[in-house]
Formats: sequence, C-alpha cells, structure tokens
Amino acid sequence: MPADPVLIEIVEGTLASVEKEVETAIARTARSPMIRDAHDFRAGIHDVRLRKLTGRSYSALVQPVVRDFPIAEMNPGDVFFHNDVYLSEGGIGHLPDLCVTVPVFHGGEVVAFVQAFGHHDDIGGAVPGSMPSHATSVFEEGLMVPPIKLWDRGVPNRAALTIMTRNSRMPDSLAGDLDAECSACLMGARRLGELFDRYGREAVEACFDAIIAKTTETFRRELLAKIPEGTYVWEDYAEHDGVDEPRLHAQRITLTVDHSAPEPLIIDFTGTSPQAKGPINHAGDYADGVFLKKWLAPILRNLADTPERMAELDVNEGVVPLMKMIFPEKGTLLTPVFPAPTNARTFVILRLLGVLAGVLAKATGGRMPADQETIRYTGVYGTGEDGAPYLMREVLGGGSGGRWYADGEDTIHVVPDSRNIPVEFAESRWPFRVERLGLAVDSGGPGMYRGGLGYDKHIRMLRDASFMSIADRSILSCWGVNGGRAGRPFLVTIEGREMDGLVDDSPVRAGEVIRIRTTGGGGWGCPYDRDPDLVAADVRDGKVSREGAESDYGVVLDPDGEVDKPATTDLRTRLRAALPANAPFFDRGPGYPRLANGHPHPDVDLI
Repeated sequence: MPADPVLIEIVEGTLASVEKEVETAIARTARSPMIRDAHDFRAGIHDVRLRKLTGRSYSALVQPVVRDFPIAEMNPGDVFFHNDVYLSEGGIGHLPDLCVTVPVFHGGEVVAFVQAFGHHDDIGGAVPGSMPSHATSVFEEGLMVPPIKLWDRGVPNRAALTIMTRNSRMPDSLAGDLDAECSACLMGARRLGELFDRYGREAVEACFDAIIAKTTETFRRELLAKIPEGTYVWEDYAEHDGVDEPRLHAQRITLTVDHSAPEPLIIDFTGTSPQAKGPINHAGDYADGVFLKKWLAPILRNLADTPERMAELDVNEGVVPLMKMIFPEKGTLLTPVFPAPTNARTFVILRLLGVLAGVLAKATGGRMPADQETIRYTGVYGTGEDGAPYLMREVLGGGSGGRWYADGEDTIHVVPDSRNIPVEFAESRWPFRVERLGLAVDSGGPGMYRGGLGYDKHIRMLRDASFMSIADRSILSCWGVNGGRAGRPFLVTIEGREMDGLVDDSPVRAGEVIRIRTTGGGGWGCPYDRDPDLVAADVRDGKVSREGAESDYGVVLDPDGEVDKPATTDLRTRLRAALPANAPFFDRGPGYPRLANGHPHPDVDLI
C-alpha cells in the first residue's frame, strides 16, 4: 500500500524518539564509566527484513541473530546477545563490543528489532580492558560469545550471565551494563509495538519502505551526482600492529563511478595489505560488506550543498543499494582469517573513512575534508588504597580535518554523543589528579582552513600504576589536502619517556605525570592563503603559537599581537617562492618518509 506522507513523518519521528529513549535509558542506568560517562555505545532500530531504519548513528547487525535463531521461533521477552567478531557478519569489530538484540512483536509476529551495542570495560583476555596491544590471536582478547538467547520469554539466562561476569575483571560493571541494555531494548520494543498497534502493520511497514527509499533517492540525486564518472585510486596506512616493527599497512580503495548503473559506486579494496600479526585487522567481508557500507556512507554527506543540508541527511539502509563492495581474497587487513586478533581494528575502519574521503577529494577537486583520527584508548590500571583493582580507560577524541569552507572542529569523537570522562568524576574515583585538560597548541594542520586541535591532558599519578594505550597516528600524521599541511601526531610522554602508540603495561610511579597529546586534524588549502587576522585570533585564543603563526602561516605579529602587514606580505612572498612545483595533492607529514624508505609520498597522492 502507498504510504501516507503525514504518517511517514510520524513514524520517522517515532523511530528517532525510541532510539533516543533507549540510549538515554542505558546512559542513566549503566554502571561502567565507558558506557555511562563516555557514552561509547549505540542503539539502532531494524525492520523484520533486517534493514536499519534509523540514521542518527551506525549500529551493529541483526543478521547473525536471525541466522542462528529463526524469526518464527522467537518469543516476546526474548533477548539475544553476541560479541563474536567472526560470527557477527561484520557487525562487531572487537570483543569488548557487546551486542543486545530484542525482537518487536505485533499480532504474535516479529515486526522489527531494537538493538544496542557498546564498548564495555572488560570481557576477559590477557590484559585489563580486553585490548592486548601485542595479541597474535583472538583467544588472547577475551571471552567470545556467538549469538545466544540471553533472556528467554522474559527470564534471564543466569548461567550465561554468570559465565560472562566470571570472565570479567569488572564483573559488577559488566552485569549492570547488561541489565541496562537489556531493559532499555525491551522498553524500546514495547514502544515500537505501540506504534504498530496504533496504525497497523501494513501502514507502518509502508512507511519503513518510504523512509529507506527516500534516503536512496536523496543520496543518488544530491550527493552521488556531484562525483564525476570515472575510476579513482587512493590509499592510506596504519603504521604499526603491536607485533612487527612499524611499517606501512595499506588500505586501498579503487572507486568506480557510473551514474547509469544500479549500483553507481563500486568500492574495490584490492591492494589492501595482508592481515597483520597484531590486532589491527577488521573482519569486514561478511554479508556483502553491509556494515562497511553504512559505516562509510556518512563521508558522502560532505558533498551536500551546505553544512546545514549535510546535517539533515540520515544514513540508514537506503545507502546500501548504492554501493557495491569488492573484497580481496581471504588473508588481508579487511578479510582476516580466524583466529586473527582484531581488538585494535579502529586502525583500519577509521582509516577507511579517510581513504574514501581522500579518493573522493581526488575525484571532486578537493571538496572533501582533510583527515582526522578521533579515537584512541588511553588509561591506567592498578590497585587502589582499599586493595581493590581499578581500571580507568578513556576514549579521547582529536581534531577533525579542515574543510573547503571552514576550519576543523577541536577535540571531537567519531562516535556521536561520546565524551571524555569528567575530571571531577575521575579524581573522585581513581588515584590520580588531572593537572591539565585543554587544547594542544599548534596540533591542527596549517591551512587556509586550519585542522581542528587535539587534547592536551596531563595526569599525575598518586599511586604506582600501569599505563595502556591503543592509538594510531603516533608516526603518520593526519594528512592535509589541496595545499593544506598535516596535523601533529599522537604523543604520550611519562616524565620525558616517549611511549609507543600500542602499550599494555608501561609502569608509572606515584608522582609521575602522564602527558597526552591527541592528534590534530589536517589542514585544507594553502596556509599562506589564510586570513592573517584569523591567524592572529588563533594566537590570542591559544590555538596557534606566535612561532607557529610565523613558520606555518607566514604571519608576523607585533608585540601587541596585531598583524604586522608589511612584514607578513614580505614573509609570505618568500615562503610561496620556496614552495615545490608540482607538489602532491596530499601532505602526510614527516612520518611517511620515515616508514617509506625516504620516499616523500606515494604515487597515488599526485593528481
């Protein structure tokens, strides 16, 4: 039946409201800092055809649940659970991501699903936090649970819950988080059931079809039409895997655009490096890459006519028919063979966002943002004054890339609504003091539009502890584009000792200070084209140093902080004259030659 336009708006608003209500319930009732305070979790709503209906954020998949538990055999009050990377159809990236799925019933039949998944503090494994940076097997990373029925007709499976909490170093937090997620999803299922009861299954499902079809048509007409037909190639790199010495682990995309084809975008990952010995692999080649399609699609929104229009565009299942993915044979970073470790798979899936942005920048003359790296895990663990073990792990953001129309944003996180852990909460719970939390000066890549700044955080330990880090971009910087320069990389020092990006248990003594600088985004456009008054304002705001204003932007300031216009004009003239002819379209910073045997840039960086 055709969908009523007014009812479409009602249904679309209800879906967004239910999704938000589920997430709010989880945030208010969970126990762990990672879920409750850092908000590193997501909710999603899917129809009975397993299509994602909501577009506020990405989510996991329902496919693995219905693969193992036929829909016809599900009952009201059932809750399904899984975290097994290799049995998740690509929807789970590493074992700390636990996924809860609840079927929605109407008239005795399943009509939809409510799902929540998030990053939990500890699910066992070799190190606290279940992310061993030197793992060579998934068996070192924690407890693997294939899809199981965690609640049966409203009755929790106490045996399964006991097994999971017994394997966790933080059993109370894990139990509380699972209770919160199960209860919130059951609540969401009731809310959706009320929607079906009010308008009827046929009418609601017609609205689902219309919502998805609208996304497909909008992306095809407004966004994909801006990409010239042709074939474009680009690649970027992870720099280390925790086991081998640092080297270039390539992720390559060959993008073919054909507007007349049923699938106008073909994304071919051939040329991606072999799977790593360490935990930076991502099992993405399942279910025709449906998770990766929805993960990468938000990059396309940068092609919108205005930032306001970009913010209006949701990414739901409607983006899936527009893309075809071609994966290399088994045994690459994107097609790892079980039991390859995956806990640091953010090195690959975050880099893929940048690779797609880079190849689109080549296709569109630079109408894409420069690079960003907005997830890394840092933390400390040890024993508190009461003799009980503790774990503090934080997902700190970084600066986003400069855009063709504006500077990048400071200290953002790729996961919507995620945040750093409040200082007051941290100091009251764990044995350290946060002596500084601010912006990392000069970390954003210079450009006509500057890259966003990363964090500068200093933590003084009050008791002996161990430091941990799962972070990329400690050698390779976030790249600049179209004349923009690379941002500054991730850096951690402890009393002058520089830490690797991948660390499990570096000792920190009481009184020592951990200094963390997260990545700055890349710059967009030549920095000598930036308005000198904006550079002076950045210096006043503490975002750019006086030295950086001169060396990076060619802007000379007088003692009062005002632009010395004659000196600036003279300096910029000399700096422009020194620019190399036929410079590459991308600037990767000094880390690339270090890992590429002195080569200044790869051939794919040339236009």
